[in-house]
Amino acid sequence: MTRTIRAAAATAALALLLSACSGGDDATGDGTAAGAEFDLVQGGTLTVCTDAPYPPFEYEEAGAPSGYAGFDVDITQAIAEELGLDFTVKDVAFDALQSGTVLAAGQCDMGMSAITITEERKANIDFADAYYDSLQSLLTRADSGITSLEDMAGKRLGVQQGSTGQMYAEENAPADTTFVEYPGDGELWPALQANQIDAILQDLPVNVEHVKADSNYAIVGEYDTGEQYGFAFPKDEKVELREAVNAALAAMREDGRYQEIYDTYFATED
Repeated sequence: MTRTIRAAAATAALALLLSACSGGDDATGDGTAAGAEFDLVQGGTLTVCTDAPYPPFEYEEAGAPSGYAGFDVDITQAIAEELGLDFTVKDVAFDALQSGTVLAAGQCDMGMSAITITEERKANIDFADAYYDSLQSLLTRADSGITSLEDMAGKRLGVQQGSTGQMYAEENAPADTTFVEYPGDGELWPALQANQIDAILQDLPVNVEHVKADSNYAIVGEYDTGEQYGFAFPKDEKVELREAVNAALAAMREDGRYQEIYDTYFATED
């Protein structure tokens, strides 16, 4: 999870960026909206697109300020606070987000949805610095008899459309595996529970949440794909905002706030 960070430089850069902001007010001293230099969709507000639910990264939470909670949400909420901005979340389809469609259309300023940084995606979107390392995994019923990806021959494997889990599955599962695509985990998990599919291949932390919720299911395979998540931005746009997000992430790592949020969702029990 560690990344080398030039903390002093990052903190200085963040200070310069914050000097143009109001420190949380909706307008600066001269009456202009906070964050005017970031060309925001809505003045004074960081508008972020996500595909929820995808616990523990993003899910609806009525009591949360934005109506959403999760690792991605808490990190981005803290970034917005660093930049003196309000924070709002829009729920969109993951495929439209990872392809850059909703970003190019100006629906949001950035995307947060456990989006793996890939060269293919970089053709359509820009990424901030990586903020999370992830594995893929295979989830199935504990009594299914499936013990590895090789056992999926002739069976139905659920994947999220447009995800790196889908890419890994198509490259590594047996040739006669039937791939069943769903928009997201909100459809994958109920499909597995209803026996419409035999297993799910997706990000490990999400499958871990399902095992915690129901011991009738088990993770039977973990795959180190070297993936890292990054916040997404419209291609060749919002450069100042992306740099500000990078500076905020660096400052949060330096002062321990990143680790505090990380431990809330991923700390291992002794």
